[in-house]
Amino acid sequence: MKKEDISGLVVYLLILVLAIIFGFTVLNQHVADSYIANHSGNAGTFAYMAFIFGGIILGVVFNATIYELAHVLGAKIGGYGVESVNILGFCFYKEDNKTKFKFSAFDGLSGETKIYPLNNLKDKNGNDKQPSPYAYLWFGALFIVIEIIAVMISFTLFINIDKTALIADFGYFILTAGMIGFMLFIYNILPFKLDTMTDGYRLTLVSNPKNKEAFNELLKVQRALSTGEQIEIKTFEEITNFTADLNLNKAYKLLETRNYEEAEKIIDMIVNAKDNVSSKTYIRARAQQIYIKLMNNTLEEASKYYEECVTIEERREISDDISMPSIRAYLIMSGLLDKSRSECLIALNNVIKAYKHTPKNRREIEVGLFNETLQKVIDAHPKWELEGYILTINK
Repeated sequence: MKKEDISGLVVYLLILVLAIIFGFTVLNQHVADSYIANHSGNAGTFAYMAFIFGGIILGVVFNATIYELAHVLGAKIGGYGVESVNILGFCFYKEDNKTKFKFSAFDGLSGETKIYPLNNLKDKNGNDKQPSPYAYLWFGALFIVIEIIAVMISFTLFINIDKTALIADFGYFILTAGMIGFMLFIYNILPFKLDTMTDGYRLTLVSNPKNKEAFNELLKVQRALSTGEQIEIKTFEEITNFTADLNLNKAYKLLETRNYEEAEKIIDMIVNAKDNVSSKTYIRARAQQIYIKLMNNTLEEASKYYEECVTIEERREISDDISMPSIRAYLIMSGLLDKSRSECLIALNNVIKAYKHTPKNRREIEVGLFNETLQKVIDAHPKWELEGYILTINK
């Protein structure tokens, strides 16, 4: 199990334990005094549970909303533009200077706000300055803390009026919504690499000045990839998760022109810094490295490299990773070296899913790289009938 998977499991268990404790202590003790429970006949307990469930729904929606609105405010204060705001899958974005809506996946527990650095920012002396991510990363937690304080004050006032009156039930309703906010706060502020890039983890990274520069550069690149804009991508010698992502983007552009030698130099830097990057970043860089080695050497040289340098663990991780770089590497390993049609089909059956998760500006590149890889396998095994998997998808 990967390090971030373990960290994520611990955090989710912590949240679950808090929810159970809250339910079996605070809420369970209140049922006896609840106005709703005592005035709903035989369905009293069920009515109370439904009422509290409404507090949970309100808590999820309200906290997800204020958290992303806090990100928007923090981004604007820090000198960033807002590309899109996604709240529980409801995504609002700008296109042609118009605000539009779509349902979309997001990288986060309850939402995601995508930002980009604004150009030509000046300080009070008229000098150029870089956007600062700190308000963007801190404001979500700050807003939740303010909410929790407001909830506790309201809860205390409501139950002090009459703990058996309906207003006391509303106090517990609000308290439940606030508890959802507290759980969201815990998830996002802990400085660990989880299944998503949390604010707490980003804050630990941007505390390094080199990472702060890379953070802004990565946002530029991500926006360019989403809009199709052509920009010069910087490379960083000090490898972190941020700089590794940037360097991989640069390597991708080199692969587009089949400049394998220069691309390999950049990828080698990331692979050699394995302890400084996440397992996902590493394995995709490693997949690119293996792909280059196997595609650009004789079968004898490729076989020797595969047997001596590619571990069983790396082969397994590459086979499990649903991304175009990993699928290309897995396809050539399975087709040319392991000579396994069934393993090739596993890779090929995941290619559409991986393609859909590829940034639009990379899709044409990936179609070319993938088809080139597949053709090499087809040429080696013409009887396998793999021609139907050739990608003909338009950009």
